[in-house]
Amino acid sequence: MKKIRVLTVDDSALMRQVLAELLSKDPEIEVIGSAPDPYVAREKIKALNPDVLTLDVEMPKMDGLTFLEKLMRGHPMPVVMVSSLTEVGCQTTLRALELGAVDFVTKPRLDVREGMVEVARQLTEKIKAAAQASVKPRLVKDGEAARLKPLSSAMIKTTDTIIAIGASTGGTEALKAVLEVLPPNTPPIVITQHMPEHFTKTFADRLNGLCRISVKEAEDGDSVLPGHALIAPGNYHMTLVRSGARYSVRLNQEPPVNRHRPSVDVMFHSVAQSAGANSIGVILTGMGGDGARCLLEMKQAGAYTIAQDEASCVVFGMPKEAIKMGGVEKILPLPDIPAAILSQVSRM
Repeated sequence: MKKIRVLTVDDSALMRQVLAELLSKDPEIEVIGSAPDPYVAREKIKALNPDVLTLDVEMPKMDGLTFLEKLMRGHPMPVVMVSSLTEVGCQTTLRALELGAVDFVTKPRLDVREGMVEVARQLTEKIKAAAQASVKPRLVKDGEAARLKPLSSAMIKTTDTIIAIGASTGGTEALKAVLEVLPPNTPPIVITQHMPEHFTKTFADRLNGLCRISVKEAEDGDSVLPGHALIAPGNYHMTLVRSGARYSVRLNQEPPVNRHRPSVDVMFHSVAQSAGANSIGVILTGMGGDGARCLLEMKQAGAYTIAQDEASCVVFGMPKEAIKMGGVEKILPLPDIPAAILSQVSRM
């Protein structure tokens, strides 16, 4: 079997050594080289032609973002970012995903060797997903996305519909594409995106600044309201509960489901139970199968269900599983999903 050839870029010699050591333990991965900075990395990419690059966000000479932007313009390839868990680290990582990085992992704060075992486990998984990812050159410049035609709110009538969206790898950009064109009176939205804690708040705040609906990281007991989207916080499952005519969300730290907390299946299951036929389920790009089983449950409860198509996915994992299980009514390219949601809302 052909191994995935990986080049690691990090200014710390210890980090490069530990990464090479731990990643090489996986029989499917071969670390073909490392680089202390983007200039050396550029030469090694030309010479070695790796399948996947791991890239440290903070580096001397040229920071990871600048290098990533140049790379995606000239030589687009799958990149997994290695980031710190600081507020600045969160902002930078989200920017890296905008620029075309496939995914990211966070560095341990204290004991590098001890904490790196878990990081390497996550990184191994994300490298394997990245190797299959569809990476396209970045053609949309800053500000261009804002010129996408916002959808009209004329087609929405008052409704108690709930929209539930699940995503993983590639989901931050897919969610942005869906949410930023929705009108202010869109029905309530609940979202589970696989992401570590701290990052979900930064992500929600970022979307809130771009969208006409308001977007926030969910807190336990938050009401679910029209014109609002709630994002499950990292490390917490989010469920929808109904009390009379009112919906709200609850958060819990029960064990991971499909190895994820938050899990899309947990959210979809609660939506099937609480909203049933008054709901729309959407499954976007992501590796694995989280969400597939309970999207089918939503469909069986009368919900309308949509999956992102393979061509527009970064990783066609979760939608593929959902389609295979029979839980999907409509398969659409990402740009068509917002209008499909609204047209379904107008029929409900």
